[in-house]
Parts: sequence; C-alpha cells; structure tokens
Amino acid sequence: MSTHVGPVDVDALRARLDRATAAASIAGVDALLIAPGSDLRYLIGAGGSSFERLTCLVLPVGGTPVLVVPKLEQPGYAGVPTDELGVEMAPWVDGEDPYALVKRAVTGSRTAVSDMMPALHTLRLRDVVGPDQVLTGPVLRELRMRKDAAEVAALRKAGAAIDRVHARMAEWLRPGRTEAEVGADIAAAIVAEGHTAADFVIVGSGPNGASPHHDVSDRVIEAGDVVVVDIGGPVAEGYNSDSTRTYVIGEPRHDDVWDTYAVLQAAQRAAVEAVRPGVTCSAVDAAAREIIADAGFGEFFVHRTGHGIGLDVHEEPYIVGGNDLPLEPGMAFSVEPGIYLPGRWGARIEDIVVATEDGAESVNHRPHDLVVLPA
Repeated sequence: MSTHVGPVDVDALRARLDRATAAASIAGVDALLIAPGSDLRYLIGAGGSSFERLTCLVLPVGGTPVLVVPKLEQPGYAGVPTDELGVEMAPWVDGEDPYALVKRAVTGSRTAVSDMMPALHTLRLRDVVGPDQVLTGPVLRELRMRKDAAEVAALRKAGAAIDRVHARMAEWLRPGRTEAEVGADIAAAIVAEGHTAADFVIVGSGPNGASPHHDVSDRVIEAGDVVVVDIGGPVAEGYNSDSTRTYVIGEPRHDDVWDTYAVLQAAQRAAVEAVRPGVTCSAVDAAAREIIADAGFGEFFVHRTGHGIGLDVHEEPYIVGGNDLPLEPGMAFSVEPGIYLPGRWGARIEDIVVATEDGAESVNHRPHDLVVLPA
C-alpha cells in the first residue's frame, strides 16, 4: 500500500481534530469513524487506501483519537505526526479482530461513519459498536467547506498549474488526431506542469462536446469542430484543479457558434459577479441559468452551475437550484455553465472561485473567449 503524506502543518491538523470532535459533540454523536479518503487526509495529513483490511481513525468525543491500521500498512503512515497530534496508533495483524479495537476506543454507542466507508466495514462496525449510526458528511462538511489560507494557496497553485496546460493546447489539438491521442498528451502535461496525477481528461469534439461528461474516444478531430476540454488533478498538497475551456479548429462549421458562445460567456460572468458572502448557492446558479434561459437555451443547460472543490474534486457546497446555503468567505467552488446542442456541438466555461469578504477570487486566469486553433 502507498499512503501519500503531504506537507504537514501540525498546528493546523491539531486544530482540525479539535474542531471535528467539537462538531461531533454538537451533532450528538459519541465518536467519528473515519475511513481512508479525503476526510482522513483532512484530519491527519494522509488519506490512505481502503481495502478488505480495516483502517479507521476513531475520534471519540472526550477521549483519545486512535488510528486502527493493519500492521503491514503502518509504514505508510510514518509521516503522520501522531505523537504531536495526540493520536494513538493501534496496529493489528491478520487473525486479530480490528473491530474490537474500534469498540475499545469508542465511548458511547452513537457513531458517525464516513460517507465512503465500504459496506464491508460499516456493517461489521454496526454489529460491534451498535446500530445507531449516522454519516460523518453533515458533521465534517461545515469544517471542510471553509478553506483556510493554506488551502486557498494550494487551490491557487492547482489553478495556475492547470492554466499552464490550457495555454499549451495548440501543441496537441489539431485535425487528424483522435480525442484519445490528444487526451494522452494532455494527461502527460497535467503531471509535467505541476500535478501529481491527471485525475480526469475530457476532450469532447464536435457532437461529443454536447455530452458534458464525455471523456475521450477514437473520434478523429476535424476542421470546424468545437472542442470542449475539461481537465484537472491534484497537486502535492492534495488540492485539486478543475478547469474547462472551449476551442474551435479554424472556422466553426455551425453558423450559430459565435452568438451562442457569447450567451455562455455572459452567463458565466454573471454567476461569478453574483458571488459574495450571504448570497445563496441557488442565487449564483440562477444568475447563470436565467441568462441562458432568456436566450432560448434553457433546456440545453443540463447540470448545476458548480460544485465545491478541495481535497475532493466534487464536494460541498453545490451551486444548484434549491440550495439555500449562504456563501461564506473561504468557500471554494466551480462556476461552469454550459450549453449542449445534441448531435451538433457543446461548450462550457469553468473557473474555480473562492468566496472572499466582498466578492470572489478566481484561481484560473485563462481567457474565456472561444479559442481558435489552426485548422
């Protein structure tokens, strides 16, 4: 097992552990049971991996945090400052019962279990600790939604890195190449420009651009194609980039491209300008959606305007109709309206923004224009 331990700020991690247990107390649970993943990385600096062997951070209210971990995987957590954080290591070997170690660390019977805890472990923990279980998501989201200065700096770093990839698109995106060939070059550049991995690469050319989550295919890119490129990945600190720009190969073959794209630009700009503390997520969504609908394209904007981002590419807050959560400084999310014309072409513009005391800071700085590449 490979457990990446990123840059560690012991004081920040200790404060997060304290806030998490305080939030658990307010939520009326006796302990948080944290599986490997982004929540674990947020709290101790290492995300780990989930297998059939149980790894679980137990955060009891009023007790000592305990990291239950298979002994064979314990070396992967060597970079975690457990002593400074006051976290007790509880390694176990095959043949021992790790669920009993969790039970021993829990005070009480009402627990909050990681949203992504495998059912294999969730059901065993229910048998051992008790059936009164809820999810950790509602407990931890209040912490994770509000990024601190170091987290915002990591998002800026990720944004700058993905901007550098978009700036190089003319190197790869040209007629005669398949989407998959272009995607492979982009994935390599994502790493070369400062990410630890390419988490996703969407190259949607021509009619494929009308599918928001297309991926790549063997379709050969042609002159006149409009191409949606949505790319991102994590930097060393674990925080993610996610940016979409739309390109056209020479003169677009469809007569409606320029006017329609101008509507999309106006919608994306209006949504960003709507961001400020106290404004609801649904109001930001409406700012983009109303412009697109008024222009006659409402049925072709088929997804929410944005999603939160941080250690996960998609996390709260979600910028969607019906979400009346007021924005607060430090909340980071995408603003990415799109217009998708089935069988013809599509377009999307996406930036990551961070709510500030009086507006929004974008971490992406590439132009929003439809970028014309040589045919």
